Amino acid sequence: MNSSFWKNYSNIILLLIGIFIGSLVGIFAPDFVTYLKPMGDIFLNLLFVTVIPLVFFAIVSAISGIEQQNQLGKIIGTMALTFLSFILISATFCIIMVYFFPTETPKNISETLSENLQNNANINDQIVGFFTVSEFYHLFSRQNMLALLVFSFLVGISIRKSGEKGKLFQNFILSGNEVMKQLLLLIMKVAPIGLGAYFAYQVGTIGPQLFGFYAKPLGLYYIAGTIYFIVFFSLYAFIWKSGNGVKAFWKESLLPTATAISTCSSLATMPVAIESAKRMGVPASIANVVIPIGTTIHKNGSSISSIIKIYVAFQLLGWNFFEPMNLIMALGITVFVSAVAGGIPNGGYIGEMLMISVYKIPPDVVPAVIIIGTLVDPLATVLNSVGNILASMIVSKFVKTEAV
Repeated sequence: MNSSFWKNYSNIILLLIGIFIGSLVGIFAPDFVTYLKPMGDIFLNLLFVTVIPLVFFAIVSAISGIEQQNQLGKIIGTMALTFLSFILISATFCIIMVYFFPTETPKNISETLSENLQNNANINDQIVGFFTVSEFYHLFSRQNMLALLVFSFLVGISIRKSGEKGKLFQNFILSGNEVMKQLLLLIMKVAPIGLGAYFAYQVGTIGPQLFGFYAKPLGLYYIAGTIYFIVFFSLYAFIWKSGNGVKAFWKESLLPTATAISTCSSLATMPVAIESAKRMGVPASIANVVIPIGTTIHKNGSSISSIIKIYVAFQLLGWNFFEPMNLIMALGITVFVSAVAGGIPNGGYIGEMLMISVYKIPPDVVPAVIIIGTLVDPLATVLNSVGNILASMIVSKFVKTEAV
């Protein structure tokens, strides 16, 4: 085998082999996957504990450097507009899909999976909790990613404002960023084993038994999501750098796609997405800001699933989803869901609870919404994670910065 080919594609080939073997084990030896799960959990936990300091060092170093170039405001503004545009485009596309491919209202609804929807925290406390924490050490929990992003952002700006007195701390941040990148490379060497084991467990335990009743909306989601991935992501890449952008995207998007499918976690996929964006040609100073922030507040897959779940809930209740006010509310909820759904497995439950609260949906519909949210998670994670790479491309098109 050509040495340069193996050097460029060995990680992807080994990862695909690991996932393929894991899938076979999950299908033909489902009783054995329980013993493989700890291997997958160990790898996943290593990724999680690496992501937190990596996010801190990457964002602080990137923002402190960008601030010196007087480009921070332009990057943030362009990024916010890009995120909002992507979310609304994906949500609108999904509304069109459910309009032309409607789902029939089921005759029977099972209430055996009813969930307790009580939440003692008021809305003010929840908003505060999204952006801040009461103790410093809480910042280093992956459940408080948005608070960590805010803190890292402010630290980066503070380094710039400190001038020469902040140089020593900035050097520490830059050094820490490099150390965490090397740590990530070490961990990813065992990715074929860890992700293969994790994938085997998923295949062996989830199975097809839940599809039945949910087949049509689930099928619609996967069809719409796949079309969106192929057509719209290619279009975004074309807007970035024409044909060369499309070629670079399809060459480097396989690894983050495979990681997202295996882990069902945007957070675990984030380091891989950052490196893939850099290989595509996105400047590190942009990739290190846009992708970590996008992991928390920008989710194309969650946007599409939000529309699907609202539509299914309306169908179950016999409500008219396509009334103008309902559509406007659905788009508003979808934008907010994309911001609050954490970059962790099943983090979309927060968004589901938000949707139920806004529309005053009764508990009878909760099982359907949760099951759909769970079963679309693999593709949703792919669209969420890879979508952030495309967002970094678009931002880099309008904000010129040094490729570091």
